Amino acid sequence: MKKILTVLLLCVTLVLASSVLFACAGDNTYEIAIVTDVGSLMDGSFNQGTYEGAKEYAEANGKTYNYYQPANGANATDADRIAAMEQAVLNGAKIIVAPGFLQAAAMTEVASNNPDVKFIFIDGWTLTDADEKPLQNVTAVVYKEQESGYLAGYAVVKEGYTKLGATLGGGGSTPACNRFGYGFVQGAEAAAKEDNKEVSINYSYKYGSSFSASSELQTQIAGWYTAGTEVVFACGGSMFDSVKAAAEASGADKKIVGVDVDQSGLSNRVITSAVKGLKESVKIILGQYYKGEWDAKLAGKTSNLGASDNATGLPTATWSMTNFTIAQYNDVFAKIANGTITIKSDVPQDCNADDAWLTTGLTKVTVNLEK
Repeated sequence: MKKILTVLLLCVTLVLASSVLFACAGDNTYEIAIVTDVGSLMDGSFNQGTYEGAKEYAEANGKTYNYYQPANGANATDADRIAAMEQAVLNGAKIIVAPGFLQAAAMTEVASNNPDVKFIFIDGWTLTDADEKPLQNVTAVVYKEQESGYLAGYAVVKEGYTKLGATLGGGGSTPACNRFGYGFVQGAEAAAKEDNKEVSINYSYKYGSSFSASSELQTQIAGWYTAGTEVVFACGGSMFDSVKAAAEASGADKKIVGVDVDQSGLSNRVITSAVKGLKESVKIILGQYYKGEWDAKLAGKTSNLGASDNATGLPTATWSMTNFTIAQYNDVFAKIANGTITIKSDVPQDCNADDAWLTTGLTKVTVNLEK
């Protein structure tokens, strides 16, 4: 009786600590768990893409699933993330999928304490134990963001835009965002060379350190639009809201390139998005796990997915471009996938320290870097 009461109290404690209600052990169980990053479940970005991939895999293969949102929303702490992951374990999770680099500390602790549960760290890295050895029940997924960025930069120049902008999340210290931006510049350069155009890009990490919307960022982007910028690559979570507001206040001809997932549904100003195949990658890794390939392919390793895995690209079904055709896109995409086109990805950890990596070798693109 004492043991039952202890379990019930633990359930109540964890449920109260979470932002949504979940079944406790002894009730329904869910073997695939999604633990969200900051923001809402259907955030039009990482949470949504990860959830939809796990949901689609589970429903197609007869697996139970549930999602868990850490308490305190945008202010969630490692303790909140740990509580959500522990609740997932208590509810019978065999494998936990969690997006975003903020999950690292919580996942390391919970994975270390639950070696029989597997963990997928989306957009993460190889996690290690106390002896700095890779945790064998954790696998990470990263993406070749430079490929999606390249395709976006190439597409907008082919569409006819020559005055571009790029606002990057992470304040210059998030390699994934930096690869997106570096690819965007390279793609614009390639298209400008082919069409013998001169292209300018306003490029900034200035307001991106927290990935948040802000009045200051909106003012900066509005200034770009007013000065002639035609389309801005909004790379950085909720920063999109500031770019959207600036575009909507600056004239009907001002456009946006979205990021991570297809963001066309968030604004009619989005002409395309530089996407990561979040859904596809989650389904790939879950498929390998359920095929019994964890030890051989995933344990303690990081999968780097790109065009050849259908994990980078542009969403052709929803873009609003009219000059750059899907046939042209498919040709470039195939060349990236088969290695005919190679895209540089060697960005520094802190891009504010040295700007040469971004501008070296450009002949048709001028980058105006604002810090």
